[in-house]
Amino acid sequence: MPATETSSLPAAATQPLALDALPAARSADPAAVHAYIVGGGIAGLAAAAYMIRTASVPPQNITVLESLKIAGGSMDGNHSPDGKGYLMRGGRMFDREAYACLYDLASEVPSLRTPGKTVKDDIWEFSSQVPTDAHARLVEADAVKIDSSRLGIPVRDVARLSELLVAPESVLDGVRINDFFTADFFESNFWFMMRSTFAFQPWHSLIEFKRYCLRFMHEVPKLYNLGGVWRSPYNQYDSIIKPLVKQLQDQGVQFVYGARVTNIEFEVTQKERNAYRVHWEKDSAPQPAIELRRTDVLFVTLGSMTAASQIGADDRATGPVISAADGQSDPAWALWREIARKQPDFGHPDVFCGRPADSMFLSYTTTLRKPSPDAAHHPLMARIIEWSANEPGTGALVTFKASRWGLSVVVAHQPHFDDQPDDVEVFWGYGLFPDEVGDFVKKPMRDCTGAEMLRETLGHFDFLDAQEGELMKDSITVPSLLPYTMSEFMVRRAGDRPQVVPQGASNFAFMGQYVEIPEGVVFTVDYSIQGAQIAVFKHFKVAREVTPLYHGWRDPVVVLEAARAILGLNGTPAAAPTAPASSQ
Repeated sequence: MPATETSSLPAAATQPLALDALPAARSADPAAVHAYIVGGGIAGLAAAAYMIRTASVPPQNITVLESLKIAGGSMDGNHSPDGKGYLMRGGRMFDREAYACLYDLASEVPSLRTPGKTVKDDIWEFSSQVPTDAHARLVEADAVKIDSSRLGIPVRDVARLSELLVAPESVLDGVRINDFFTADFFESNFWFMMRSTFAFQPWHSLIEFKRYCLRFMHEVPKLYNLGGVWRSPYNQYDSIIKPLVKQLQDQGVQFVYGARVTNIEFEVTQKERNAYRVHWEKDSAPQPAIELRRTDVLFVTLGSMTAASQIGADDRATGPVISAADGQSDPAWALWREIARKQPDFGHPDVFCGRPADSMFLSYTTTLRKPSPDAAHHPLMARIIEWSANEPGTGALVTFKASRWGLSVVVAHQPHFDDQPDDVEVFWGYGLFPDEVGDFVKKPMRDCTGAEMLRETLGHFDFLDAQEGELMKDSITVPSLLPYTMSEFMVRRAGDRPQVVPQGASNFAFMGQYVEIPEGVVFTVDYSIQGAQIAVFKHFKVAREVTPLYHGWRDPVVVLEAARAILGLNGTPAAAPTAPASSQ
């Protein structure tokens, strides 16, 4: 029968077991394995899927322990807490080449949207039907659209960028992006597009920036219109997480929600390390410890980019920025900090969660209700479409270069939620500098209500005119402050992130955005899925390779086209700055 949330664990998990009674090695029989996965985000869900697909672990022997009341982790999308609007804390963009792990996972997940299709089919078909071609990628003050095909990288920084791409990572340890490039680099269109597309800040890790420049080199000629961007039909939760969770539940995987893992005990010998006991709580109530046999496996998601999130409302700000101590008490960070004290190669979580002011991000979701059931659009959506010359879903990011908040807006294809009524439209925006005072609303972004964030957005569109009241009418904007969304990019050194399978680990692995995967690109769905593949394939000796990474930078054609774009030789027709359309 399909599994549902459980409040208890398999009996084998809670029976005390003396260490000297542990078998010498995991049984070769997959039916003898009990697998425990800490974290129900995409990494944990992928690990469960691959255990079933490739290692023949019985689904009913797999238990996912999730501290929240819903799976999906950072890939969320739902109604706001008060039920008055929609809420996404973040969005996801894909492309054809660089997301091979996602497509491998999705290729065997049945679509909930189209019977007989897979989630991979959904993404590929939707992206071909609704291609991206942004006509308003970068916007100067007074809503002037500019020709962003001219990347504008200073000559000296072009040379530095070339040096970076061939530099070994060992010489980049502890180096920030702004330690390497000149101040003029951060005024270039290239930087504004990299910053807004991938959420980089000048003080972030140069290693991560290098990895992005290599992995997405094939997209450089298309940065100006994001022509290579692919998307899922709905938001990331409805399109990817929801069908994956349903598949796992139908197969028999057990999900325990409200489950907080507080500690893990390890046995360490000269030859190996073994996780043998898991301490946990259910809805804040301590539970009998999970006793792991050597036949069992424990996969642990480390850290969280959406930990300690604060949700506001249309008439309420998100609240004050949390302290580092408050953030570190979040279940995902607290567990990693606890076990990192036990072994020196389990990483250094405080490198990533110790400075929330340097990693925070503030997003908002605006829900618009059309004036009548037969109206094509809400007045604000209609105005944005007219101004941008992009139908919803075709324009990707609109980035306002002059915004003190570092504001960008995304108008997705409608509907963006699988239960979205016909008379409702939504769009999403975010600011990279929540502490800065707005250009039109004279308050720091983090102190603004949702309605004030929407008004600031109207100002950058140059819509604060006689129609302002009509544009704001029947709108609900829900802000979310995310202290750790950019924490994966914090400056790091070798050893700050642990290996997926640490040396000598006999029955445990680490997953998520804070493990080390050579050449991997954090802040992507693929990174989490690839880590899950490594964990499963290594522990179960699966006879297939981890999905290969895309190495476009080794293709001479890709390198040549990227170089032409960087040098301004890509032949893209220059366009004169475009002033906003006049209002009626």
